[in-house]
Amino acid sequence: MFLLIGCHSRYFHVTIIFLVLLSLLLGSFLNTQVSLLVPLFSGQESFHPVTNIMFLKTHKTASSTVMNILYRFAEKRNLTVALPVGHLFHLGYPWMFLTKYVEGFKILNGTFNVMCNHLRFNPTEVQKVMPNNTFYFSILRNPIFQLESSFVYYKGYSPAFRKTKSLNEFLLSPLRYYNESPSIRNMHAKNNMWFDFGYDNNRSGRDYVQGVIEEIQQHFQLILISEYFDESMVLLRSTLHWDLDDVVYFKLNSRSENTIQNLTKENQERVKEWCALDWELYQHFNRTFWQKIREVVGLQRLPKEVALLRARQRELMDVCIQDGKAKNKTQIKDVKLRPYQSGKASILGYNLKQNLDNDTMTMCQRMVMPELQYMAHLYSQQFPEKPPKKVRMQ
Repeated sequence: MFLLIGCHSRYFHVTIIFLVLLSLLLGSFLNTQVSLLVPLFSGQESFHPVTNIMFLKTHKTASSTVMNILYRFAEKRNLTVALPVGHLFHLGYPWMFLTKYVEGFKILNGTFNVMCNHLRFNPTEVQKVMPNNTFYFSILRNPIFQLESSFVYYKGYSPAFRKTKSLNEFLLSPLRYYNESPSIRNMHAKNNMWFDFGYDNNRSGRDYVQGVIEEIQQHFQLILISEYFDESMVLLRSTLHWDLDDVVYFKLNSRSENTIQNLTKENQERVKEWCALDWELYQHFNRTFWQKIREVVGLQRLPKEVALLRARQRELMDVCIQDGKAKNKTQIKDVKLRPYQSGKASILGYNLKQNLDNDTMTMCQRMVMPELQYMAHLYSQQFPEKPPKKVRMQ
């Protein structure tokens, strides 16, 4: 009798121990599966997408591609864009931004969702246009490549660039060509990104630099980096709780390789000195960019998210683009899809595949539409009673 009870007791304890171990193993397994699933969803389904957005479109930093992303996002969701008034194609640039440069400001005040056209940042005026809960972001590029792109693109516009044959020549003696006093149009020749943020691109001093960087951090929740564009789009998507297709893109306003000037190593170092304000800006926000990546995306999840973006981009390229690559202006068949040409740059565009269904054709057209044409399109949609903007086709 006691032997039988003892056997049952031991059996009971063994069973309890087995069940406890099984539950622990299942719990560990389930926790592991959940932790694997969370990064895949990226939090997109748990939050409403951010729709009030101000993007400071800096010059020659891949900002035209970002603008196209924002235009598509706005059009898809029927959002209101703060567009340049009348015949203008920028919001007062290079002068400091004022509300008078926004079409319909007095009527639509408080209802704008997106602002992304070129302007020189003036926070008190911008805040009059955009809602209080607006998300502010911008993008920076290594000044070495930003200045090289500016030289080619603004060769005939900037007085400092006109009399020199190459950027290498300019950098050997920049003060021979650059004079800050006679023309504001020289902003493209020195610390152009600093200028776009609304500050004096000819000043210097450690306290001044640190003070400006702190102000920019107060105004902008996120600064992207052009050299890590795909990583930037992943970070933007995660931060704004957008869908993958909201940030997929085709590269716009890019140049043909034969117009790119190679700088000597000595002149690359000279750029850092000549554009010291931009260099300080770039270095600082390059560091904060990777801090944001670690906090919002995670370094382990980042490669998977970048791979998803690139796979979707390849898929849409295959759907939309004839020959799968960009073309120079003489090869672009649809004149409405030819990008504006400037300076010595040869700006590339795209030919679309034919015989696409209407919805697919519309989607593809929006992805390759140059910024001037897209702005004119949105302007006509928002202000059908006003004369359309005239875009010079080339």
